[in-house]
Amino acid sequence: MCAGGGGVCTGGGVTRYVSTSPLGPHCQLQNKTRREGRGNLCYVLQRRWYLCDGQQVSDGDKRVDRVASPWLSSAIAPGYRRLPTTKLTEWNSRLVSTVHALIVGLFCLYILWFDDAVNANPVWGDPSLVKLNVAITCGYLLYDLVLLACNWSTMGDSFFVCHHLAALYAYGYVLTRGVLPYFANFRLISELSTPFVNQRWFFQALNFPRSHRLVVLNGVAMSVVFFLVRIAVMPSYWVSVFATFGTEAFERLGLGAQVAWITSCIALDILNTIWMYKITLGCYKVLTGAGGRKDKGGAQALSTSDGKYINNHTD
Repeated sequence: MCAGGGGVCTGGGVTRYVSTSPLGPHCQLQNKTRREGRGNLCYVLQRRWYLCDGQQVSDGDKRVDRVASPWLSSAIAPGYRRLPTTKLTEWNSRLVSTVHALIVGLFCLYILWFDDAVNANPVWGDPSLVKLNVAITCGYLLYDLVLLACNWSTMGDSFFVCHHLAALYAYGYVLTRGVLPYFANFRLISELSTPFVNQRWFFQALNFPRSHRLVVLNGVAMSVVFFLVRIAVMPSYWVSVFATFGTEAFERLGLGAQVAWITSCIALDILNTIWMYKITLGCYKVLTGAGGRKDKGGAQALSTSDGKYINNHTD
């Protein structure tokens, strides 16, 4: 209401509706009104948003990690809604990561098997499909970098930042100049290991014991797939790289593209080797029962004593 000639307004506040929202049963509609006076007129300002598992989502905010992920995760894993807010954010991020990895990884295999133009000329072949795949990856990498920066205390990982920056550096040449389509696409095979890495973290977040059959099977599958798509492919990849040295196609690249290509690949392979070592060590501990990290109740200790973030590639 407006009181007096001065146009002073009172009232307003936050009204919460428990009814089902268009974003799913896990969201509650929030409605905030505020009254302002100007002269003899009184304006009512209204703002609507949704509270989805403790996170604010506006009417227009339909991002996968804010809407689709909570809805899907709640349906598949009832324990999702009992997670703390910090873990909810990372859970949603990793679900997006898994979806991205499946799309890009399968698209990568399709290009390797059926794109004759790229396979015939790995340096200057028609990059149309590869550029689409790389663009999807670059969009995800930028999203993940922003998310890491905004949640560094709980999700920060310097290895991930180095990995993302090295990939973006090299893929920039693919998108802007259309060069090295075969090699850019080949590197994306590594994404096929990401769903297993993320699933390992999901099991940890839900307090699955390390001895649980699903945890053990996923750990073994993660180790095998990670080795196949990131380590075992290194020799054949570098043989293809060395085969281009001294050719006219390689010289046409120019020094900038050559440096970006070689240095980023070396950096990524070093990171993959480090991660493979840590994954292998963790897999060995699980299979042999070494390390003594299972408590009497069978539940796994999922975080360090000081509460610091645990890298999803380490054990």
